[in-house]
Amino acid sequence: MRGPELNEWNVEDPEFWKVSGRRTAFRNLWISIPALLQAFAVWIMWGMIIVQMKKLGFTLGLPHESAEDLKRCNELLWTLPAIAGLSGATLRIPHSFVVAIGGGRNVVALSTALLLIPAIGSGLALRDIHTPYAIFAVLAVLSGFGGGNFASSMSNISGFFPKRMQGLALGLNAGLGNLGVSVMQGLIPAVISVAAFGAAAGAGLPLVEADGSKPAGTLVYIQNAGWVWVPFLIASAAAAAWGMNNLAVTSSDPETRKGAWPAILLLIAEGLAAASIGAYLLTALKINMWIVLPLTIVLTLLIMKYLSPGRIRASLSKQFAIFTKKHNWVMTVLYVMTFGSFIGYSASFPKLIQDVFGYLPDGSVNPNAPDPMRWAFLGPLVGAAIRPLGGWVSDRVGSGSRVTAWSTITQVLAALGVAYFISQARAAATPEVYWTPFFALFMVLFVATGVGNGSTFRSIPYIFPKDQAGPVLGWTSAIAAYGAFMIPIIFGQQIKTGYPERALYGFTAYYVVCLALNWYYYDRKGSGIRC
Repeated sequence: MRGPELNEWNVEDPEFWKVSGRRTAFRNLWISIPALLQAFAVWIMWGMIIVQMKKLGFTLGLPHESAEDLKRCNELLWTLPAIAGLSGATLRIPHSFVVAIGGGRNVVALSTALLLIPAIGSGLALRDIHTPYAIFAVLAVLSGFGGGNFASSMSNISGFFPKRMQGLALGLNAGLGNLGVSVMQGLIPAVISVAAFGAAAGAGLPLVEADGSKPAGTLVYIQNAGWVWVPFLIASAAAAAWGMNNLAVTSSDPETRKGAWPAILLLIAEGLAAASIGAYLLTALKINMWIVLPLTIVLTLLIMKYLSPGRIRASLSKQFAIFTKKHNWVMTVLYVMTFGSFIGYSASFPKLIQDVFGYLPDGSVNPNAPDPMRWAFLGPLVGAAIRPLGGWVSDRVGSGSRVTAWSTITQVLAALGVAYFISQARAAATPEVYWTPFFALFMVLFVATGVGNGSTFRSIPYIFPKDQAGPVLGWTSAIAAYGAFMIPIIFGQQIKTGYPERALYGFTAYYVVCLALNWYYYDRKGSGIRC
């Protein structure tokens, strides 16, 4: 099947699937995956970039004269991945509904092209250590384009596959897409070590703090952390535009696709406006994140509902019916536990390693500290790589909720173990002796979140009809993505108090609540839902 519009699509018919559906579905999936991988890379790159910004002496346009100045700068660095997390999660809200309005092919092509803005912008801003904090904050907001893309990508791919393959298809799209975090964390250290993009990209900056085997004074081309994505994004946007399809079956009103491009841009702009307001409340007005978070979500929905043109509002009203469904909210809570943990830990892991093991109790640099740039990519790698297995195992055992229960128990135990070794390391004269058990248990934690990501998403198409499954997949992923906002903020706050392990105790309590919800609504006998 060729051509952008597919008006006949019945993948539950075995003959249709065998003759033409399978080939078309997998073509769309194989184009979707690299686009989503790059989206994750651009979204989460600030967690890696800020580690180098500190070692390169970035001032953020602020004084650097006292210990208090340095502490303030470090605190602001932590906010950049949090801002990107807030923006990406907020943009997932319009992305949850935009496929039905604009068509999957149109949405993927345009949203991938938009990632060029933060990629090029960061490449320019990172050339100067005195670039003001406000510019980096704006770029972090724009990096949220990448976070938003996940919701529309999953909603789109869900429509191409029959129910019996939802776990595998969604697991591949999300799992291999999530690998963008690990690819980014492995690629950035390599490209910033060389002048890969020539003089036009800017000169190298000297390290003011030794970085592993690199002594102070070594030139680092940190701007390449942005430039490296540009050629790949252009290729993926073009592939989506020429190789993907729009499905009529997932559209609430195919007529709206006549103005698809302006409609897509409008909804994304509405989400971006709400995200920008949320970031301003958080950073400029210093309003508590637990106030900023619900305000941003509600503001986004209100802007979409009341400021969109009539035809778009009509389509949104139909899709907003998911908010009256109890199981939409239960699955949202469960997916926050799995994906929210995965993406939050991914954004926090490099800086957490640096803050827990990189300094001694007296504040001096630990000469034997592990290098975050060397190790941090492994967590997102194992978490993303295992995600398709979570969906596949759920398909095989016939129960996503059962696999979710196993993964949740593992998250509880691993989080408690990580907390214990953090508490030991932060007070030790040689914190590196606790590195191996800390790292091993954090890998278990990443694996558990990855398995849970696959199993929870596999459950949704079994709980909801096809016209609601896509929006529910998008909405749950939107709220869960706030983990990339909340977890870096929580870790940053607890590190400031000197007790980072307390963050993990709080996460563990939440996991226990989720374990109970999953059992009561889905995994116990007599729940009435087999998913």
